[in-house]
Amino acid sequence: MPYYSMTDDTQLHVREVGQGDPVLVLSGLGMQSWQWLPFLQSSKKTHRFIIPDWRGFGGSKHCKIPMHLDAITSHWNDIKCLIEQLELDQFKLIAYSMGASTAMHGMQYGHLSSKLKSYLHIDQTPKISTDFNWSYGLFGQDYFQFIELLQSISDFLAQHQDKQTLAQLEVQPRKQLLNMWLNFIQLQDSNKISPLLFKLALKQPSLQKHLLPIQRLDYMAWYINNYLHHQQDYRKAIIGLDCPTTFFIGAKSTLYPAQGQLEIAERMQNAKSVVFERSGHTPLLTEPFKFGRELQHFLHAN
Repeated sequence: MPYYSMTDDTQLHVREVGQGDPVLVLSGLGMQSWQWLPFLQSSKKTHRFIIPDWRGFGGSKHCKIPMHLDAITSHWNDIKCLIEQLELDQFKLIAYSMGASTAMHGMQYGHLSSKLKSYLHIDQTPKISTDFNWSYGLFGQDYFQFIELLQSISDFLAQHQDKQTLAQLEVQPRKQLLNMWLNFIQLQDSNKISPLLFKLALKQPSLQKHLLPIQRLDYMAWYINNYLHHQQDYRKAIIGLDCPTTFFIGAKSTLYPAQGQLEIAERMQNAKSVVFERSGHTPLLTEPFKFGRELQHFLHAN
């Protein structure tokens, strides 16, 4: 699996699978490229899948953080660099959550729209923040409670920036961080098992490192600050997309209210929505068979 050199000489890991029509796959926060493989195996003979690992994850976990850039801008710079090196044009794009934010950033600032043959947008809002003219931001009506939680975690990490991993924290600060993350999980109200695991792990230090989606605290701070301060509005960029577009929407998503995504899809000229009625933000986990089937429909549509 190759590494590609980015503009800052960082070597970004990119998983490449199959042959045929190129398909760029942009993962959500916390994902690794291998997690897509079960859904893509049956199309390896007709499609070439290009799946980068974001900085901080998988094969790119040792990439440096460009501290002068927010995470979404940095990710788009990396994707733009990758597209240029692979000479991709008129390709299919699958983008999930943070990957979809990166795609919309490219549509708004990097002429990505002109290169797309078709686009699959998986459970993401075009505007993270909630305000008087957009009530479907991250966590919807609970957006401001969410921001308070993020700010508390950001402040904590700033106070402990000399530590790189959870294990390097003293016992009490470590429990403090885990409790703050537990509050974040409970705000989602879509996973009843995670809070139980958190409470168990607070008494079992050997389990604690597995509770955070990001192992390095500096990366965690980078990503949290991205969502804390993200004020971009990509609505015009995605509504203006004219290639065939499919939305996968979790009907029960507390992170990104379904109604906002449906309204965006309805305003587009060439878009359709697939609603996952039993899912929140992770339909690939909660409805994997439907997710796989609909993904194949997207890949093989004319």
